Amino acid sequence: MTTLNSRVPEGPIKDKWTIYKDKINLVNPANKRNIDIIVVGTGLAGGSAAATLAELGYNVKAFAYQDSPRRAHSIAAQGGINAAKNYMGDGDSNYRLFYDTVKGGDYRSREANVHRLAEVSGAIIDQCVAQGVPFARDYGGLLDNRSFGGVLVSRTFYAKGQTGQQLLLGCYSAMNRQIARGKIEMFNRHEMLDVVKVDGKARGIIARDLVTGEIERHSAHAVVIATGGYGNVYFLSTNAMGSNATAAWKVHKKGAFFANPCFTQIHPTCIPRSGDYQSKLTLMSESLRNDGRIWVPAKIEDAKAIQQGKLKPTEIAEEDRDYYLERRYPAFGNLVPRDVASRAAKERCDAGFGVNATGEAVYLDFAAAIQRYGSEKAKIQGLHNPSKEEITKLGEAVIEAKYGNLFQMYEKIVDENPYKTPMMIYPATHYTMGGVWVDYNLMTTVPGLYCIGEANFSDHGANRLGASALMQGLADGYFVLPYTIGDYLADDIRTGKISTDSPEFDAAEKEIKDKLEFFINNKGTHSVDYYHKKLGNVMWNKVGMARNAKGLTEAIEEIREIREDFWKNVKVPGSLNELNPELEKAGRVADFLELGELFAKDALHREESCGGHFREEHVTEDGEAKRDDANFAYVAAWEYTGKPSEAILHKEQLEFKDIELKTRSYK
Repeated sequence: MTTLNSRVPEGPIKDKWTIYKDKINLVNPANKRNIDIIVVGTGLAGGSAAATLAELGYNVKAFAYQDSPRRAHSIAAQGGINAAKNYMGDGDSNYRLFYDTVKGGDYRSREANVHRLAEVSGAIIDQCVAQGVPFARDYGGLLDNRSFGGVLVSRTFYAKGQTGQQLLLGCYSAMNRQIARGKIEMFNRHEMLDVVKVDGKARGIIARDLVTGEIERHSAHAVVIATGGYGNVYFLSTNAMGSNATAAWKVHKKGAFFANPCFTQIHPTCIPRSGDYQSKLTLMSESLRNDGRIWVPAKIEDAKAIQQGKLKPTEIAEEDRDYYLERRYPAFGNLVPRDVASRAAKERCDAGFGVNATGEAVYLDFAAAIQRYGSEKAKIQGLHNPSKEEITKLGEAVIEAKYGNLFQMYEKIVDENPYKTPMMIYPATHYTMGGVWVDYNLMTTVPGLYCIGEANFSDHGANRLGASALMQGLADGYFVLPYTIGDYLADDIRTGKISTDSPEFDAAEKEIKDKLEFFINNKGTHSVDYYHKKLGNVMWNKVGMARNAKGLTEAIEEIREIREDFWKNVKVPGSLNELNPELEKAGRVADFLELGELFAKDALHREESCGGHFREEHVTEDGEAKRDDANFAYVAAWEYTGKPSEAILHKEQLEFKDIELKTRSYK
């Protein structure tokens, strides 16, 4: 085991990023024209990086497995993006954003990275406004903000419930400008299947054209991975079905350490599972917790009656409702962080108070907000003694203006009107805080190989606060990587074009072709989804919201058995040289079957509860997460040695010089 060097600059935390930028090596504009960079993934992190690097003058090759960068999973982010602008005058600042993020991550973040994130957050909003992103505005025309969990200020900029889509369109327009100029060469419907190292440095990738099946070689002076998280290791998650961990896992197997895989977020505000036939779950934005109140029946007999369809939620009197978040966490109420809200929902449902047929749902109720907003509107409009119907109509109009597309989406999926009946929600796998380990420069343990956005082990520690994913992705792409990558590339200005005609490219291509041919030629009996669902069941039941040593030990063995059976009995229809979604899935599930084991191994090794990692053996007297700062205040970065079970642990000790290390409380 070695102690990792994070390469964090010396000096006061508020000056680190400024001093760093002042002293790094630069590449002059004429030399940038001779340097190639590959960006894999074109969501908010990859798209913003590709656009900015091309704008700077580098030659960029961008790869997306979708038919367009516009279809990246970033489009699904609904609620907003954080930035410390203090537009609401409620006391926000860069330091408060920094503090909230470190505390929200349960003190398992690298302080210097988080402070940098807070510093550049305001510039992200300016950039996006300049691109034409239609952020919501208040009555005076200024940008509006709303609140998200884990904070006491309003710092979240939003565009109704489609913030990710609007930010991605802004990013995509910036990319299109560079595509038109010839500075970005766009490869849609291409999937990276391996990274190629030459003399120890990342010098290219092997990609597959998903339409023709052709295997291609692409070289560059540096490679950037921006392919999102690994939530689909659970099979059922809020991620798009295509979201996968293949690029990140391939670079891990080529020497990039994989950090904190057990730090995975369970989002509390999702539409509950309704049957075994589902292939994914749907997220309802955390922004709904601004105005929605979460509750379950206070009486077990009422809960049972609802589960049996004999009682409606609107028939339960106010005094017979348990607003359990407001009861348990009075300071933050319904806006506690996601991990806290998720565990609280699970506790109520496990106790028998769930409110759907499966007993795995709680209510998110907007009745009080509708009446409150309606009364305000009635006064503004000068209505004297308005009827309850008039107040309700006015209040519903306000809610529709704030969350209308989310309510519409819920009604289409559940076939219930959430204006009239409380929404049903339940936790689901969402975001992954773990990922490829990177230093302060966002470079992995492989020289020339960078990782940004959700694909890296991120700035969020053990739990991401809502509306911070978009902030991190755009910060990395627009304002961090373009500086840090130049420091590395300054040594490559005389290297010249990287040849793809080399033994390293030959070996990587052969390995990929052999594996693809195996899948097509293996005459198994089970589909890829059969194995993916089996893996997902193990992950959710034993490596999900609550974990213990017995379950994790069993999970490691069960995942290993599933993987062994997969390689013997998987059946992949179709052929190599065509559009073949089953072949694509086979490679991705093969990677999940290795990642899942490392995930469980990491969770077993971390003998504490923190953020999204909740060990049942490590809880306080009142059932909250109990950290062990004396023994686990570090990043666990795993080195691949051939088998996940034999991965070698490396530690990056976390230092807290600017924020006091203390128990996280939202009470």
